[in-house]
Amino acid sequence: MQLGVNVPNFGPGTDPGLLRDWAWVVEGLGFDLLMVSDHVVVTADVAERYPEPFYDPFATLSWLAGVSDGRLRLGTTVLVLPYRNALLVARMASSLHRLSGGQFVLGVGVGWARQEFEALGVPFGARGRLTDEYLRAVREAWAKQGEGAAAPVWVGGHSAAAIRRAVEFGDAWHPLRLPVDRMRAVLENHDLPGFAPRIALRLTDEPVHDADRPAGVGDLDQVLADLRELRGLGAEAVVLDPYHADPEETRRPETAWRALTAVSEAWRRAS
Repeated sequence: MQLGVNVPNFGPGTDPGLLRDWAWVVEGLGFDLLMVSDHVVVTADVAERYPEPFYDPFATLSWLAGVSDGRLRLGTTVLVLPYRNALLVARMASSLHRLSGGQFVLGVGVGWARQEFEALGVPFGARGRLTDEYLRAVREAWAKQGEGAAAPVWVGGHSAAAIRRAVEFGDAWHPLRLPVDRMRAVLENHDLPGFAPRIALRLTDEPVHDADRPAGVGDLDQVLADLRELRGLGAEAVVLDPYHADPEETRRPETAWRALTAVSEAWRRAS
């Protein structure tokens, strides 16, 4: 099972130098995958959690591909597919996939920021239908582009529609920040093409005793147990997300780096 990190590509503390440092930390700790998030217009609803500067995911990953050693897989968790023309997404994704030596993962979702949809002139209520149409168009465009164009597609979300979308169009189901039990229930009741969750990473000094505890939240032993359970459920990759919706965290990346170091070292010792 591969381990990845969702790196903040936004916020008051984030700049090109810090993004480069993030890549070096992720790489140096032995993680397999670096992923970034997506917003196009930082409207008020977005800015509360993901304020400017917000670096475009395709531009950011293309740049990081050039400053890393080429071993890391790179991806989006998740690209809001209805925000861009499907053929443009297909071209950008296939270009990055080829230029990175086949190391790109296209994680996609329908989006949640109503004000951002309005700013872009995209109907919020049609986002599910549009995501289906765009995924189909992306797949068709890749087929026309020929061998090497198609990146793995991870479909985010955990609604019935998202799970159906993962089965129909995806290479893996990519749920975000769920408890292990909820992911297990979905996996037991659906024949999914693959499984690659993104989980929180919030290390605590004491165990967290909460029936709804999200995977990745708790003391180090709990987080390691979550990873073992996810591996047992067939996860091909698990992406750790150390950002907790406070933009000021982007000024203090050392806190996240310490947590990632603890998990990486303990996981290697146990594996």
